[in-house]
Amino acid sequence: MAILQVGAVPAPGASTLEASFRLFLRLVAVSSLFAGLQYWGKLIGFTDGGMARFDLLPSYWQLAATSLAVLLPVAAVGLWMQVSWGPVIWVAGAGAEVAMHQGLPLWFGERPLLVIGHGVVLAVYLCFRILLFLKWRRDATQVRPDSL
Repeated sequence: MAILQVGAVPAPGASTLEASFRLFLRLVAVSSLFAGLQYWGKLIGFTDGGMARFDLLPSYWQLAATSLAVLLPVAAVGLWMQVSWGPVIWVAGAGAEVAMHQGLPLWFGERPLLVIGHGVVLAVYLCFRILLFLKWRRDATQVRPDSL
């Protein structure tokens, strides 16, 4: 059995809800990887005409950009593999971005669409987790022929 299964084929016996949740996590993983790569591009001078290189950034941007350049790709790997630490790392990275752009807009600028997007993703994730919990609890209490 492979430790990392990259394919998108649902496990045998997986419900539509579980397959949808897996697809949702994969989409969030791809977007997190893309966002992390954007931070890397900014830090190495690939984007913004080289004006946002690490050595040219103010210290608060250096801390934020390097942290997010590491957190977001790590979160993407965790979300893609569907391990328990993936959403935790994503919440840390998304929370940092929300705190940057909502809490300190004079330093980091305002990005309301990013803040709303993180809120929507978090809400959808929580809805999926609640629905999956209810499904697993219902399945556990059903009488099956092999439980008699």
